[in-house]
Amino acid sequence: MRHFGHIAPEVRERLFHREPRVFTADSSPRMLAAALGATLYSPATRPRLADDVLKLAGRGVVSMVLCLEDSIDDAEVSGAEDNLVRQFADLTERVAAGAEPPLLFIRVREPAQITDLVRRIGPGVALLSGFVLPKFTEERGVPFLEALTAAEAPAGRRLFAMPVLESPELLHLETRTETLAGISRTVDKYRERVLALRLGVTDFCSAYGLRRPPDMTAYDVQIVASVIGDVVNRLGRADGTGFTVTGPVWEYFRHQERMFKPQLRRSPFLEGRADELRQALIEHDMDGLLREIELDRANGLLGKTCIHPSHVLPVHALSVVSHEEYSDAQDILRPERGGGGVLRSAYTNKMNEVKPHRAWAERTLQRAEAFGVAREDVGFVELLTAGLPGA
Repeated sequence: MRHFGHIAPEVRERLFHREPRVFTADSSPRMLAAALGATLYSPATRPRLADDVLKLAGRGVVSMVLCLEDSIDDAEVSGAEDNLVRQFADLTERVAAGAEPPLLFIRVREPAQITDLVRRIGPGVALLSGFVLPKFTEERGVPFLEALTAAEAPAGRRLFAMPVLESPELLHLETRTETLAGISRTVDKYRERVLALRLGVTDFCSAYGLRRPPDMTAYDVQIVASVIGDVVNRLGRADGTGFTVTGPVWEYFRHQERMFKPQLRRSPFLEGRADELRQALIEHDMDGLLREIELDRANGLLGKTCIHPSHVLPVHALSVVSHEEYSDAQDILRPERGGGGVLRSAYTNKMNEVKPHRAWAERTLQRAEAFGVAREDVGFVELLTAGLPGA
């Protein structure tokens, strides 16, 4: 699989200076963590879940979470587990016939579900990349990670964990420091199993009866912004001790594919109408999402939890490395610059200071491997519209 792999090769060639790299579920954890992108959640109760998974993979989704937790009613859990077993059997047959699924994870409620589901899914576990662990703290997280370790042997494959940081203890000021320290101890002990850390901002807001409107981002809600900053400070460092931390969910959606259809019928390559399409995005409640994606990256987050397919392409389009970013990163990391120093960027619009900007440059090239580098004259709107069905 690869990002933007669902669009025609000749279109990718026109869009990318350097195309996204191909990866598989068996690629390195470093590559997979960078490539998660827009991780789309789906309730495990959906009766045609296997169909949904393959259809969405064909539209550019590369990672999905099949959810047994907050997205379904407590009374539905048993039936949802049975449904997952059936759907994985269906997917196994279709993959054998040539279908290509995305990276698949299951969000569980209890540690015992991990070993039980691995046993029940049987051969279908070959399609499973791991489990999402809810309301993760040191006390609650260790049993989940021990269950994951126990499940790997019968599974016969590597299984990753993606803990969700969403507990009130992490949000509340009087318990935050110790809770973060406990989480840090736990994920460091199980480092080889932890693919990425996810933020449960909806739960944070719930603790104070808050809900951000569609014209505001998570960073406008100060109590949420403070905990995001502390999580990145403790767990997202670029010194080799940190983890990939993914961006929070965006709750609002509209079918922006429909609003683009008239323009796409006239020309998939815009012909100067980029401003028109940007304005359409703003008028259809997408401006908040776009600003939040940009703020995610500015604050050290990579990828994003998504609950609607319409969010996937904006997340991926804004994850592509611009030609200017790529040029700066390459200049900073040239071997002859190992001693440091300051240089003017190739775009002659900024200072590149080699030592302070090195970690940024390394992360930028890591993102370039996963999402590619746009051509010099290609921007967000071109990437977005080229990825829409029918473009």
